Amino acid sequence: MSRVGKHPVDVPSGVTVEIANRVLKAKGKLGELSLKLSEEVEAKLEDGKVVVTPRSDSQRARTLWGTTRALVNNMVGGVSKGFTKTLEINGVGYRAQVQGKNLQLQLGFSHDVIYPIPDGVTIKCDRPTQITISGADRQRVGQVAAEIRAFRKPEPYKGKGIKYDNERILRKEGKKK
Repeated sequence: MSRVGKHPVDVPSGVTVEIANRVLKAKGKLGELSLKLSEEVEAKLEDGKVVVTPRSDSQRARTLWGTTRALVNNMVGGVSKGFTKTLEINGVGYRAQVQGKNLQLQLGFSHDVIYPIPDGVTIKCDRPTQITISGADRQRVGQVAAEIRAFRKPEPYKGKGIKYDNERILRKEGKKK
């Protein structure tokens, strides 16, 4: 059983945390995030740390205790440092570029794939075969990365497609004569 909830979340300098009406708000240099707290847990701000405690000893309260603590930690880290995911594109003629508020992908289809960049997320293409997604909300950054990857998942024979930078593709052997 995890004991994540027992550890308080440190609030770094430059980040303000407010708790009012069962809503926790974190504000920092990269933006502002809010979290609606469950009825099962309680959060308090004590000398520069956010302490999350369960209100009862039920299974649901203990489950939400660790989950809420992890969400608060991600919020505080997101508004202070931010989160980044990097995608790599492999394949002949496969490339990406940012045009205004859209990401244009050429992935071997008969048409270009246009992906509108959502608010709160920034996308950069340093090279035509690398996409960097960054933002304050960890869930949103991961969701955008997953949506872009889903346009052309890496295939196991030649490794063509979009993959995470730290992802390892298990390769298969091709046909034999």
